Amino acid sequence: MAESFGNSFTIVEVTSDDAPQPAKQIWLALAKPNQALTLVLAAVPEGWTAEVVPAVLTEKQQRMFEELDRNPGEVYRLAPE
Repeated sequence: MAESFGNSFTIVEVTSDDAPQPAKQIWLALAKPNQALTLVLAAVPEGWTAEVVPAVLTEKQQRMFEELDRNPGEVYRLAPE
């Protein structure tokens, strides 16, 4: 039986393998943390690393991300400011 992605957002920080100045990106996944890592790593170039950011979203942030209209299992790269 397939495992559910859940209905909460997970924030993932991704680091490129470009030495000596690796680039960092922040991604948002509508999935459980362990699934979010796999989904985000599938979306970035091979060799990049990812880790879950231990952050709790505020209600305002949760609503803002819900407005992105993501489906369970989808990932979204947040643009840098």
